[in-house]
Amino acid sequence: MGLKLFTRINLLAVSQVLLALEALSSPAATVSASIVNLGYAQYQGSVDTATNITSFFGIRYAAPPRIGDLRWAAPQPPSFVSGVQQATTKPNECNQATLGNSSTNPFESTFMRKRALSQSEDCLFLNVYTPGSEVVATPGRGLPVVVWIHGGGYIEGSASPYNGADLIIDSNHGAVIVLIQYRLGLFGFLPGEAVKEGGALNAGLLDQNYALQWVQAYISDFGGDPTKVTIWGESAGAGSVLQHIVAHGGNTQPPLFKTAMTSSTFLPSQYNYNDRIPEMLYSEVVNGTNCISSSDTLSCLRAADVNTLQTLNYNINVNGFFGTFVFVPVVDGTFIVERPTVTIRKGRLNGNYLLAMSNSHEGNIFVNQSTTLDVADYVKTLFPDIGSVQAAGAVTMYQNYGSNVNQANLVMGDCMCIFEGISLSLVSWVVSAIFVCPTYYLLLAFGERAWKGEFAISPGLHGNDLAYYFTSFPGSRAYNNSQFITAFSNSFMAMAMFETPDDRYTPGDITPSWRFWRHDLTEMMFNETSAGVPDVYTFKTDSALLERCGYWRDVSAYSAQ
Repeated sequence: MGLKLFTRINLLAVSQVLLALEALSSPAATVSASIVNLGYAQYQGSVDTATNITSFFGIRYAAPPRIGDLRWAAPQPPSFVSGVQQATTKPNECNQATLGNSSTNPFESTFMRKRALSQSEDCLFLNVYTPGSEVVATPGRGLPVVVWIHGGGYIEGSASPYNGADLIIDSNHGAVIVLIQYRLGLFGFLPGEAVKEGGALNAGLLDQNYALQWVQAYISDFGGDPTKVTIWGESAGAGSVLQHIVAHGGNTQPPLFKTAMTSSTFLPSQYNYNDRIPEMLYSEVVNGTNCISSSDTLSCLRAADVNTLQTLNYNINVNGFFGTFVFVPVVDGTFIVERPTVTIRKGRLNGNYLLAMSNSHEGNIFVNQSTTLDVADYVKTLFPDIGSVQAAGAVTMYQNYGSNVNQANLVMGDCMCIFEGISLSLVSWVVSAIFVCPTYYLLLAFGERAWKGEFAISPGLHGNDLAYYFTSFPGSRAYNNSQFITAFSNSFMAMAMFETPDDRYTPGDITPSWRFWRHDLTEMMFNETSAGVPDVYTFKTDSALLERCGYWRDVSAYSAQ
């Protein structure tokens, strides 16, 4: 497996969004849990007596990436630590940035902004939640495991806003939950030839992969079964799931998961690590740290002050084109061997099963709703390598879908719907290329091992679905209906526990029978009626949407997807 961790020892005692949010409140009543000995460290969690769920916060799964030359290097084993570590406090967040706010191309802006810094490079931790008040090691016969990968465009987010106990309750105490963190932004996704030669590209993805290896090595000590692992994420978390599906050309050995679940899959342009734009980005970082004259720029960056790097991280991202994310995965030739759509089209995939969910209005929050760009200009700005011929094709695809803004919303997310009687505008349609169409690429490739659903509770924006499975997620739900929440959340947890969303393990689940998407292009709609009654039903995928996705797949070499 390649995970060089210390020899494991059995339990010493048996007795458990855009998204930069504060940690949730602690349980009302807790008692100390059993101690789990991982060999390199012992951790003692706490039991929430109200829910009968045990949590372990801040388990270190890799060494701090700032020690020695570990900045922009592959994750390494954590050092041995003596004594019992109290796993009752949520861990540091990784250094954060924010999405682009510029009206122009990401690499044209020179305006710099500063922000207060409060995150840390020392952030490679995970949280584990187990049902019950005692953690019992059960090699070969444990509970199914769900590994949650947070979103945030690969530049922000953390485990803190998510309460794994919510998913355990959704599962009727039938699963073990793991929430992971990974390096973000400049710290996790610095591209360029120099990083390839002297470090590790896609460090954030390698962190995730290392966390999945940790799950294989240790989750049985928490009552989980490493042969029944589901990886699940939202937005960039779902994009990360896609990356692990195609990792190593779709042939990761040994396998790290069995089932994949994606909520609002995010697939931005993914350039080769040494293409023009990645090298421009690396140069911008080098210039911003005064490393330009160094004979070894990567070593110079590794020696740079973290505050300097974090300020640069924030400034470069905030000056990206409106609604975009600058530091994202690249094709590194090793972990991600080719553009994801190429691997997907070959049908070479890690994982046996897929449940994919999208929201009805994915793209709107990522589009400047006052944009005056027409479709051709918007597409060229979003995808700098798109040529005039390909842009003209996009104009043809979207010209009948309303205003510039509506078309852009669709290009960014392809909402598959009509906005209050008005066709979605140009910019909305472009979003489909980034958030919606990648889901259908995966569905086609998985064939009759995949199911598709849509979340449409108004306003149906990107991220609105989170509070319907993480029910204690910060903020309120627009539709607080227990029947709907059961139907929606149980579909995910049934998938994780039974390898199909069609298992009705909760009495009163109103969801009709699921059908494989590839069988007859049938999806499950999760909505409400005008009278406020849950409206969960099957429908056929819009053929016009599939035609648009076919166009984006055909030009994926130009969009770098």
